[in-house]
Amino acid sequence: MEMDTSVNVLGGKLESCSTAPMTGFFRDGRCNTCAEDQGSHTVCALMTAEFLAYSKYVGNDLSTPRPEFGFAGLKPGDHWCLCAGRFLQAHDEGCAPQVRLEATHARALDIVTIDILKEHASDATS
Repeated sequence: MEMDTSVNVLGGKLESCSTAPMTGFFRDGRCNTCAEDQGSHTVCALMTAEFLAYSKYVGNDLSTPRPEFGFAGLKPGDHWCLCAGRFLQAHDEGCAPQVRLEATHARALDIVTIDILKEHASDATS
């Protein structure tokens, strides 16, 4: 798998999203992506109880530990490289989490507009 260039939605160097828990399609702490990343795990999102409940409701339980996959489960306050489509779906439903623009990969823009990302930005650059 060849990783896409590590550029964020603002055109700068892609910053780390989280190493505790370790996130990203490549589990490198960044929302890096590649052609094989079918879900586009490119949006660095701050997990909230509301979003975690929503994600579980729509079929992607991110809060339950899955030790067989080395996954401890997410809790409110964790940052996670979220699928861009799921983020957009949560936005449309009114429960999108905040995002870190500097840690959100530019490929997220293939699915989510910069205006929507900025609407949910937690960074000083929003």
